[in-house]
Parts: sequence; structure tokens; C-alpha cells
Amino acid sequence: MSDDTTSPHPTPSGTPPTGAPDPAAVELGLDTFGDVTAGPDGTLLSGARTIRDVVEEAELADQVGVDFFGVGEHHRADFAVSAPEVVLAGIATRTSRIRLGSAVTVLSSDDPVRVFERFSTLDALSGGRAEVILGRGSFIESFPLFGYDLADYEVLFEEKLDLFVRLLDEGPVTWSGTTRPGLTDQEVWPKTEGGRLRTWVGVGGSPESVVRTARHGLGLMLAIIGGEPERFRPYVDLYHRAVEEFGNPALPVGVHSPGHVAETDEQAQEEVYEHFAAMNNRIGRERGWPAYHRGRFAHDVRDGSLYVGSPETVARKIARTVRLLGAGRFDLKYSAGTLPHAAMLRSIELYGTQVVPRVRELLAEG
Repeated sequence: MSDDTTSPHPTPSGTPPTGAPDPAAVELGLDTFGDVTAGPDGTLLSGARTIRDVVEEAELADQVGVDFFGVGEHHRADFAVSAPEVVLAGIATRTSRIRLGSAVTVLSSDDPVRVFERFSTLDALSGGRAEVILGRGSFIESFPLFGYDLADYEVLFEEKLDLFVRLLDEGPVTWSGTTRPGLTDQEVWPKTEGGRLRTWVGVGGSPESVVRTARHGLGLMLAIIGGEPERFRPYVDLYHRAVEEFGNPALPVGVHSPGHVAETDEQAQEEVYEHFAAMNNRIGRERGWPAYHRGRFAHDVRDGSLYVGSPETVARKIARTVRLLGAGRFDLKYSAGTLPHAAMLRSIELYGTQVVPRVRELLAEG
């Protein structure tokens, strides 16, 4: 994890926020999967137009004071971004302060050396603002696309993560495994100016994944997309215990959850519901989930991990989650299926100008 002493943002070598977090240190970010959106007439936009809109959304996030902007990797028709580093490079040239990273990079079906090279290049282009969130991927389309066997799901991630962690030291690497050719005293370029690329692992709630992340000395990013955030407190506790037992420096915990902000609770819910439900039902048909409905949506907004409402409502819910989990960062996935670009721009504006400062106020109150 990086040790960026010049950055105002907490780094993965900072003190873990196990108690009441420092409101000045907690990062509040946004991320998107580049969901293909509907235009003003309701028809779907092209993937190309969606990608250009993501760049505009990131520009606005930078302008309104959001700490981090993440772009996810997918290889399917309903998400436009298959190469997040390229999109992030475009964003880097049009922003000045916001940190930029993936959400997530599917390391299992990629090459760790190329992933490091692309993100160290992004780090150079952005003036040290790059980071990477690595994951196994909740979708499996990339495995057959790049010729990987799903039977190797576990070993692919374990071996490639091990190699990536060695590359983070930015010196000669000697490594051998079964999933790619070995390396003998190989160096990888470019190096980062800060000396280490900030790196997290995205985890959905597996204890084994939590311990593996702690063993490798990486930040933990919890993908909480369903249920109550309280359910994840045992994973946070396990993570901090494991970090200590492995003798690694204290590390942060981040949270990623979906949401949408509008002027009122009612407006936010009405704007996002049909798009969010359609996305859930489309994916649910592939995975055998029950049909999503208004009752489930109302429960998720009220008690679950769906951060939808007015700036005050969303800020209070984020502050509660940050306190509950001792999180050092909270990233709101602001895109929701075909939710139009204009609605997302307004959500980003409200998030940066009203939600972010209000969360800090609430956290400062204790």
C-alpha cells in the first residue's frame, strides 16, 4: 500500500479507523461501472457515448470536492467500460486533484505485470493520483474471453495477487507459479514517483478473502451491495486481528455501496427505482435471484445498503456506516443501470457539495 506523505488523503499505511474515525481523514468517493444509460427519449445510448459521459461525470466530481473516482471493469453489453485504465487516463488529463482508480480490476483474468504497468503509467499521467482495487470479479465473462478455466478461479487470484504484491516493491522480482511464466530478477517500468502504488482488494464477505488481504498487507474494500452493514463488522474485526497477527502495518477499511442523491427522499427514490430494479432483475435472471420489487427496494433504502435519498438522508446513513465499521473510505456507486446521465450529474453535484461536508459534520459531532 502507498505511503504518500504529501497527500491529504489517508493511505493504506495509516492507522486503522477502528474507533470513531477522524472526520478530516475519512475519504468520500464515487464509483461507476459505466452502466449503459438511457437518453432523453428513453433509448439506450451507445457504449462510446456512455464512456464520454463517465469522463464528464468524473470532471464534475473533481470540481465539487469528491476524494476518489473509481471505474469498474466488465466485459458485457450492459456496462460500457472494459478498459478502466484507458478511461481513467482520459479523466486524469481533465482533472487536477481527485484520486483515480479501478472498481475493480479483475486480476484473475489479467496479467499482474501489465496491470502494474498500466496503473503506474496512470500514476505518472495523473501526478501520483492513481490507485488500484483488485478483485476476482463478480461476473465471469472475462474468464472464457481471455482463455481461463473457471475451475482455476481460486488459484488464479491467489497466484496473481502474490505476484502483484511483489511488484509493488518496485525492485527486481523473482517469482514462479502455475498460471503464468515465472520471473527471474525482472524489473517492471515505469516506477511510481511516490515509490508504491496504492492498492486495495475488493471483498464481498468471504473470511478467507479477508485474511488473504491482511496477509498480503493490502487495504480491504468491502463491497456491501445487500443486507445491513452491521453484518460486515465481524469481517472488519477479523481483518484488523489478522493484520496484527501477520505483523503488517495498520491498514484501512473501505466500503463500496450503491446509491443516488436528489433534492428529496421521494424524488431520489422515484428517479432511481425503475432503473435499479431493471438492472437487478436482469442480473438476477442470470443468477437465479428472486424478482426485485418495491417492497425490497423500500427495505434496502430504509435498513439495507442502498443509500438513496436527500443529501441529509444519505449523509446520515453514510456517517452511520462509517462509524459502525470504522471505515477510512466510503465509495458510493452512483450509476444504476439505465439511470440517465443528467440525473447522475445532479446526484454527483449534491454528493460533493452537500453530502460530503455534512458527513464530516456528523462524524465530528461523535
